[in-house]
Amino acid sequence: MLLLVLDLQPVGADVKLPAVLGSHMVLQRDVPLPIWGTAEPGEAIRVDLDGNRAETKADSEGRWKVTLKAMPADGKSHRLTVNGNNAVTLEDILIGEVWVGSGQSNMEWRLSSAHNAQQAIPAAQHPQMRLFHVPKVQSKTPASDVKASWKVCTPQNAPSFSAVLYFFGVRLQTELKMPIGLVNSSWGGSPIEPWTVTEKGSGGMYNGMIAPLLPLPVRGTIWYQGETNVIQKNGLAYREKMHDLINGWRRVWNNDDLAFYFVQIAPWDNTRYADGELPKLWEAQAATLKLPHTGMVVTTDLVPNLKDIHPRNKIDVGNRLARWALVKDYGRRNLVYSGPLFTKQTVNGKRVRLHFAHAADGLKSNDGKPLSHFEIAGQDGKFVPAVASVDGKTIVVSAESVSAPAHVRFGWQRAATPNLVNSEGLPASPFQSDNWQGGTGE
Repeated sequence: MLLLVLDLQPVGADVKLPAVLGSHMVLQRDVPLPIWGTAEPGEAIRVDLDGNRAETKADSEGRWKVTLKAMPADGKSHRLTVNGNNAVTLEDILIGEVWVGSGQSNMEWRLSSAHNAQQAIPAAQHPQMRLFHVPKVQSKTPASDVKASWKVCTPQNAPSFSAVLYFFGVRLQTELKMPIGLVNSSWGGSPIEPWTVTEKGSGGMYNGMIAPLLPLPVRGTIWYQGETNVIQKNGLAYREKMHDLINGWRRVWNNDDLAFYFVQIAPWDNTRYADGELPKLWEAQAATLKLPHTGMVVTTDLVPNLKDIHPRNKIDVGNRLARWALVKDYGRRNLVYSGPLFTKQTVNGKRVRLHFAHAADGLKSNDGKPLSHFEIAGQDGKFVPAVASVDGKTIVVSAESVSAPAHVRFGWQRAATPNLVNSEGLPASPFQSDNWQGGTGE
């Protein structure tokens, strides 16, 4: 007779972690560290990060989460073990600074296509910098995971990564001397709306490409997007869309101080930008600076080919974004972090004096030529080219044909590449003086 012996031990579901929690990752320093995943409902879970321990049980749907104590950046490689019915071990985890990069094609733009790729790629050997590239996925509801993995920054792994985010990270690591984790979640051609989450709902790109990162703690976000919304003629309405985006991400990350630094999109001489639409979106971006913990990078000087919507110089974009972070998040108070931003005008006879933030050490042209792309108008709103000159921290503009000036504008068209910069060589943002909505990020 055949005796059948049955193993009656319950077979539990394997403990599983989301992809964003993986070997080679960077965990944010100096904040409580959530670790989460799935398992058999009711399964006991034990988590250990080099002696930093916590225990819990999976809920009725098999979800579990613990919160480990905050840890400092120490440059050391750590091991995370999660034990339930099975064991999961993550190796080579660093503690440092974590940033998310998002937006459309200029953020997605690969290092291999940047103008200095031949020099940058062989130098991309940064063992303490880690890269996580989120694949393009849209979802109708917030997803819990993505198909991706953390990679050590090497000449083999860096070329397909976001160039702007890469150069941002290199600058931070050079200055801070600590591990840097970079998460790229971007999609060429995307408008802002699908990235947004509000109390009323969430967009497909947020659901598929941001929600799976939560609740991973991050220091902040860099954002390069807006071209599609110019084509859609959103104008100043883009300001409210930025508010929704930023406030929504801060809510889901449960961090009202989450840094959000963005790029003011570059000039593009193409009629897909209807006349006047790019300047209006520039003003909406500048107005976003009125939100706390935001910063803006100007790129009007980085466009050698005005017919290319993808300026290839990403190293200066990344470095300028890093300036905001270094000052606002890391205390480098002696660093100039923004180009001149218009604050007010004063009229004296036929001349208008323009005042700027971020001009404490004076203003100049970046090419030694007279200041360009200034226009002036009277109450009739008929703008003519103006003569502009530096007077200390201010600019004085006038035009012979305008005897009673009322309005000034600067770089106020889609193909403008003006030459006004501050002492640090950072360019001034385009502006117009009539009920200007822009902030200064100070």
